[in-house]
Amino acid sequence: MNLIENLKQTYRQGNAVTKLIYLNVALYLMLQIFLIVMKLFTLQGDFIFPFLALPSNFSTLLFKPWTLVTYMFLHKDFFHILFNMFALYWFGKLFLMFFTEKQLFGLYFFGGLVAGLTYIIAYNVFPLFSQMADISILMGASGSIMAIIVATAFQAPNMEMRFLLIGTVKLKYIAIAAVLISFFGITSSNAGGELAHLGGALYGYFFIVSLRRGKDHTKSFNKLMDKLSNLFKTRKLKVKHTAASGKKMSDAEYNMTKAKNMEEIDRILDKIKTSGYGSLTSEEKRKLFEQGKG
Repeated sequence: MNLIENLKQTYRQGNAVTKLIYLNVALYLMLQIFLIVMKLFTLQGDFIFPFLALPSNFSTLLFKPWTLVTYMFLHKDFFHILFNMFALYWFGKLFLMFFTEKQLFGLYFFGGLVAGLTYIIAYNVFPLFSQMADISILMGASGSIMAIIVATAFQAPNMEMRFLLIGTVKLKYIAIAAVLISFFGITSSNAGGELAHLGGALYGYFFIVSLRRGKDHTKSFNKLMDKLSNLFKTRKLKVKHTAASGKKMSDAEYNMTKAKNMEEIDRILDKIKTSGYGSLTSEEKRKLFEQGKG
């Protein structure tokens, strides 16, 4: 099996953290290769970053709405993506100890979205940034990662992380330090990034508070992703037969049935995470077994 196949298999079998890291690194490598090729032909390739990065100017954003999503996967400097991916790996793993992979995807997206909007609003409200509002752009996953850090810290404030030089530190202190560093940096040369961090942190807190009140905002994102995924299913899934009657099912019927089955499996997995495998009924165990076979 060659390298490409190994990477594909690792991505398919990986959890949400692995997939998010792969997406970030893949985009970074593609852009670096693009820049090298452009340089070989003595052409400028840096135009690609303003095309994918989030502008602070509202008028520019109207013509580049996709940047609200692409910016949160975009990195230009090696150490920028290296630090962000390490943080995503460690805090993403901790997050998955308490929440589902779908919630991680949703938190990454909404955290990045709120981080980006915080940056845009601040650059158009505060006079300090007025001269830069027309030319400033934002890129990087750190706003999304800050949402994950804060959400995990609120869920398990006394959980400890071990660091090489300073020993063990509780998550709540890591989150507090990260927020304070960003707050005191909003007038620095990286003001846009620090403002985005604060926006991400705010959404991380909002996510936990809403969840404790019984509202999971990430479900709307994941429902949208499921619908988009179903649109790109291969044509071989066009017709399915029921086991009992042999009756043909339309695309819509098949996709609806599959979506309901996946929702049921997610519910069962959540129950295992909350109460353990022993809490499942025989019917739930059967459904989980059948899903594993499929």
